[in-house]
Amino acid sequence: MPRPVKCRKVCHFPRVLEFVPAHAESQPPPILLTVDEYETIRLIDKEGFSQEACGEWMQVARTTVQKIYDSARKKLAEALVEGAPLHIKGGEFRLCDGKSAGCGCMDCFKRQYHQQYDKQKGDAGMRIAVTYENGQIFQHFGRTEQFKVYDVQDGTVVSSEIIGTNGSGHGALAGVLTALKADALICGGIGGGAQAALAAAGIRLYGGVSGEADHAVQALLRGELDFNPDVRCGHHGHHGAEHTCGEHGCGTHTCGS
Repeated sequence: MPRPVKCRKVCHFPRVLEFVPAHAESQPPPILLTVDEYETIRLIDKEGFSQEACGEWMQVARTTVQKIYDSARKKLAEALVEGAPLHIKGGEFRLCDGKSAGCGCMDCFKRQYHQQYDKQKGDAGMRIAVTYENGQIFQHFGRTEQFKVYDVQDGTVVSSEIIGTNGSGHGALAGVLTALKADALICGGIGGGAQAALAAAGIRLYGGVSGEADHAVQALLRGELDFNPDVRCGHHGHHGAEHTCGEHGCGTHTCGS
């Protein structure tokens, strides 16, 4: 019986999920780069990590990193040489939520959030996060500077708090919400990369909502919230803005959810 694949820790979910050659008369089928393959490229080729350091960061063996990295480089080469579209989705990964004491993430403030907002085992309550600005639902998820977080027990809000995002944006905000133990997010517009990151983290999305944050939460609890399940972020006009629902988080793969 084969050994189960160990989930690879990913600290930065890709912001752009699709790359398409310009001015191509015909295109071969897209090449699929997994999120964990993307992370090895980011760490080794962009950040200058050794394969050993990359393995420590992703919490897998160096030999595993070497296999992932070699696969990723081959796919990138094929995309460049063949002029094929490159799509990033799926893979065996879990988004870093800052709970690991050895986490070296640059946005390690998530560790503080994880400890401060930890839920007790068996806690049946619900935690709802809302993109927030001056009492209103902020309309661009990737640019939000604050969340208002509501703790709910037996269908009633028992507490709420405004929390800063520490300058994070887009897919990285899913890690913030995971560290906050959020079960659901209410927001306005949101891009495809962030949607996929939230799906991977198991956070329910209620997008396309406007108005007062407090009223929206109450409407959700009553089952009356008017939201758009096909929401798109209006300021995204490039490739990758469309929602890409890969196998991770939206299918059968539940690694780290």
